[in-house]
Amino acid sequence: MATAHVLVFPAPAQGHLNCFLHFATALLRAGLHVTFLHTHHNLRRLGAAAAAAAAAAISPRLRFLSVPDGLPDDDPRRVDGLPELMEGLRTTGSAAYRALLASLVELGMPAIAFRTVSASAVLAYLSVPSLIELGELPFPGRGGDDGLDERVRGVPGMESFLRRRDLPIQCRHLAATTTHGDPLLTSVVAATAHSRNARALLNTAISLEHPALTHLARHMRDLNKPLNTDMAGNNHDDALLRQALLDVAGAGACVVPWAPQRDVLRHRAVGCFLTHSGWNSTAEGVAEGVPMVCWPFFADQQINSRLVGAVWGNRVDMKDACERGVVERSVKEAMESGEIRRSARRLAEQVKRDTGDGVTNK
Repeated sequence: MATAHVLVFPAPAQGHLNCFLHFATALLRAGLHVTFLHTHHNLRRLGAAAAAAAAAAISPRLRFLSVPDGLPDDDPRRVDGLPELMEGLRTTGSAAYRALLASLVELGMPAIAFRTVSASAVLAYLSVPSLIELGELPFPGRGGDDGLDERVRGVPGMESFLRRRDLPIQCRHLAATTTHGDPLLTSVVAATAHSRNARALLNTAISLEHPALTHLARHMRDLNKPLNTDMAGNNHDDALLRQALLDVAGAGACVVPWAPQRDVLRHRAVGCFLTHSGWNSTAEGVAEGVPMVCWPFFADQQINSRLVGAVWGNRVDMKDACERGVVERSVKEAMESGEIRRSARRLAEQVKRDTGDGVTNK
């Protein structure tokens, strides 16, 4: 019997690439053939690593293909420009990949929506239209922190802990009765709603998000769970970033251009993880049992941060602040609190049980 062949097509952003590469590796280990489809720009970024993988350093059953993304080579491809990037893929790249996807549809190939954010974030995005209907969005008096700690009741399974500040930050910029106040939110809400038409693979574990998974199961035809993404993008002011790095290095800290984050978190010298709470980083921190200090600012990071603290109990939340004193107090609390350390270890053990060999993920 012929070996199954899987086409893997991540959104062209760093966190999605990381997650999908791990997913592709898992498929290869299961004996499947994998074609990894992404953009010319990202293929160039992967460079020699992709070439080596394609040459069988990883597996002869893996190949890389790429399509244009419709943006000029010197475009920074920032996260806040994601709607433009997706539009470019739909237009410039359409001739290259739509023919491929259309042929797969004609052959009756099943499609699976692999959501790289948390299940709770997926449920929150699905709930945006009903939150508007219920009058919970937009927030009244959208100024400063006024009212951001008010409870949100319209996301099922999260009524007991979800606050306004925990919703995707774009919700703070909505127009009166629509998602059109923010094009990125509009795009993500639409894509999330559309993903209900496909089978779904969610990058999570039942011990982490049982209520959200229970409610999502009512929206989606099929629901599978686990597998095991960092900073929300490259839209930082380069001069400010360079100065911040110089300040940190001058204080005796070590600054490196890249590091294998999971291996670093696994090291026994690490007592605390200061993170923006992207889902990949959150899941990796949980899996390694590391107490976290969360400083969310984009997309699903707010809701992930709330889960880590209010539900799992293994983090300190800085909310939207990043003053020196706040950071210092938060790190000390995370490292010195026996309760937080015990919660972190307990959750790591549970996740390992949920995602270990022999677990049925259905």
